[in-house]
Amino acid sequence: MKKKHKKNNSKKILKINTGVLVLENKTVFKGIGIGYQGTTTGEVCFNTSLTGYQEIISDPSYAGQIINFTFPHIGNVGTNKEDHESDKIWTRGVILNSEITSPSNYRSLINLDIWLKKHKIVGLTGLDTRSLTNFIRDKGAPKGTISFSKYGKFNINKLINLSNRWTGLNNLDLAEQVTTKKNYVWHGFKTWKKEEGYRKSKKTFFNVVAIDYGIKKNILRYFSDFNCKVNIVSCKTSVEKILKLKPNGIFLSNGPGDPAATGKYAVPIIKDLIKKNLPIFGICLGHQILGLALGAKTKKMKLGHRGANHPVKNLIENKVEITSQNHGFEIVKENLPKNIQITHTSLFDNSIEGIKLKNKPVFSVQYHPESNPGPQDSVYLFKNFITSMSQNAKKKRS
Repeated sequence: MKKKHKKNNSKKILKINTGVLVLENKTVFKGIGIGYQGTTTGEVCFNTSLTGYQEIISDPSYAGQIINFTFPHIGNVGTNKEDHESDKIWTRGVILNSEITSPSNYRSLINLDIWLKKHKIVGLTGLDTRSLTNFIRDKGAPKGTISFSKYGKFNINKLINLSNRWTGLNNLDLAEQVTTKKNYVWHGFKTWKKEEGYRKSKKTFFNVVAIDYGIKKNILRYFSDFNCKVNIVSCKTSVEKILKLKPNGIFLSNGPGDPAATGKYAVPIIKDLIKKNLPIFGICLGHQILGLALGAKTKKMKLGHRGANHPVKNLIENKVEITSQNHGFEIVKENLPKNIQITHTSLFDNSIEGIKLKNKPVFSVQYHPESNPGPQDSVYLFKNFITSMSQNAKKKRS
């Protein structure tokens, strides 16, 4: 007697592409949507860091940008409540190679996918991030649009138009968007230490005024490490209001956008502060704007520098530092004013990575000495700034 086989009426489950990236030149990358369901447009760049994705995504310098991570395993250590570089996430979107796995880390509290949803960040995974990185390497950072729909239905022509209509980062001032809306004093923690976590700073010896173009919290933590009180002021704060805070030194923060656009209001302020002979220290966008204030020019780079593994040569000490970087603009080397000394250069492309004013305690770097997690070869720059403030204070007393 033959057994009757039951008919299998179950439908085959087809894996549909719920996410898509559409570039301005009509190139389409299909994948699986993650994070927040929606559509977002920005400049598509790549970051080569192996760790620190939470800090990278929460860095205000990524405003207006979609991050393509070259490291495939993003999300494997989850996220926590402590490692944000800003209170609001300004990154437009993220692109990952591999599916987000269950996090494995003793500090993890939230899965990255849930964290992205919470902060309304559109993401895309399951596509060839190496191919996309090669495209950016060859063609430059393009404008692009990510869209995530659980039904997998997309109007590609509409997404192409969104990419092309977006202005791009050239001539775009984003510092005004990300800067603090209310001036405040940093009462936060020192940098994170294993077994201790974040500890409060109890001593203050120097008063630093930080002009916020999109400042990262770990910069403020380093100032706490060196017992500094930090007054954070918005990017358009007048010189008079800054000087009323009686600073021992001025810090020019990192931030997003075109330095020339931000410089329209920032440069006059910095020029006046330089005349006061106060120690000045700039990082990233602060470095570029300082260059503009000293008479240099800036330009957009083809690729930019983004990652935690960039070699930089310290020309003063004749040493190489491994640095963390995130910038798409640079100071132009040609016709550099004679009062500017180049202190650091990139060993990737020989671009300017650090400058100083020859006759005053004013200096800046293009990279991030406060990177956490990441290399800590360049923490000495904070020490140099502290030394400048100490020496300047002695001159005033004598």
